Amino acid sequence: MFERFTKDARAVVMGAVEHAEGAGTGSVDAEHLLLALLDREASRASFALAALGLAERGDAVREALGEARRRAGLSQADAEALAGLGIDVSEIVARVEEVHGVGAMAGDRKDKGWWSGRRSFGRGAKEILEKALRIAVARRDRHVGDEHILLALTVRPGVPGEVLADHGVTYESVVRVLYGGGEAQAG
Repeated sequence: MFERFTKDARAVVMGAVEHAEGAGTGSVDAEHLLLALLDREASRASFALAALGLAERGDAVREALGEARRRAGLSQADAEALAGLGIDVSEIVARVEEVHGVGAMAGDRKDKGWWSGRRSFGRGAKEILEKALRIAVARRDRHVGDEHILLALTVRPGVPGEVLADHGVTYESVVRVLYGGGEAQAG
């Protein structure tokens, strides 16, 4: 599958691995792909994110991803659904962090060794990369670029898609910027 990835898409994957390593997590997940996309410059995805105003709000996106990680990866929609059942996720997080320290529910395993020198890809990251390939094929593109990874992040339910949507980055808005529809197009 990776032979169809452009240089920019491969850089996003490698950047995601670096973000996972920096966080001390055991696997690369969808949020790491989003963080790597935010780091990119001079690519189709970075053009789309800048055109949609996310370049200036990158810190807010990083903060929202960090808060979701503290909630054990629960999206805001998940937290609201649990609140409807009388479960206060923020109270649970506060109690767990009171006993075990800040970030205890994040699932980071900084003290554990690795079986190999490579990070594995979690289910979420694998689904994003597979969806990126499907989007590229559906658009009849001969490659998988970082723009396809961005589009895949916008359609998959979960924290990265929710955070992007909260900042005005949706599948439709990215398609409009990249492929036309009255706004500037990425070249």
